[in-house]
Order: sequence, then structure tokens, then C-alpha cells
Amino acid sequence: MKESWEKLQQKTEELVTRMERLRLAEYVEMFNDPKRLWKINFLAGLARGLGTAVGFTILGALVLYLLQRLVLLNLPVIGDFIAHLVRLVLERY
Repeated sequence: MKESWEKLQQKTEELVTRMERLRLAEYVEMFNDPKRLWKINFLAGLARGLGTAVGFTILGALVLYLLQRLVLLNLPVIGDFIAHLVRLVLERY
């Protein structure tokens, strides 16, 4: 009986330690404060949107750079097509 009680205590302590590591209380508290939840979600959305915009800009610039380099290789069919695409993009901006 005493051994099972000690095992139960040990398991309970392990569970408490794991829950503290998970910050479960802070997580539940966040849901109880709607203003804080809105603020956190708003900031997360801004960060996600900014990251997407910056990433897409860098990726687009890299693609244009590679296309310009391919034009310099003077590949017959691909070179003309890429040159046309690059001209369209450069005229637009």
C-alpha cells in the first residue's frame, strides 16, 4: 500500500513538473483575458504578414536576377521569352 502511495506521489510530481514546463496556467490565463488574446493575435498576424511580404519580395528579386542572367546566356527560345518577361516587369516598375 505504501509503495503504491509513493508511486502515486511520484507520478503526481512528474505531472506537475511537466505542466509547469508547458506553462499551462499562463495559456489558460491568456484565454481568460480577451484583450490580451486580441493583442497577441493581432501582433502575430502583423508579423506573419510582414514576413510573407518580405519573403515574397526577396524571392521575386531572386527570380528576376536569375532571369536576367539567363538572358545573358543568349539561349535562343528561352532567352527571347525571358527577355520579354524582364522587359515587362521593368516597364511596369
